[in-house]
Amino acid sequence: MFLAEEAAQAASKINTFDWFMLAFTVLIAIGFVRLLSARPKKNLFAIGFTFVALALFLLIDFIMITQIWLA
Repeated sequence: MFLAEEAAQAASKINTFDWFMLAFTVLIAIGFVRLLSARPKKNLFAIGFTFVALALFLLIDFIMITQIWLA
């Protein structure tokens, strides 16, 4: 019984939080594209803030996938 529980925990390295991180990254990317495509006046502060947030989330996702999922 204990060996089966340990094997099930070791096989699944993906948490629910990981899926939320990926979903937030996609939402930030969509927002970034929409900010860049704004026609009359671009909000440079919002574009910069979103770019920094997107870069941070992409870095975190890269580390999460390469170091945790594929390890």
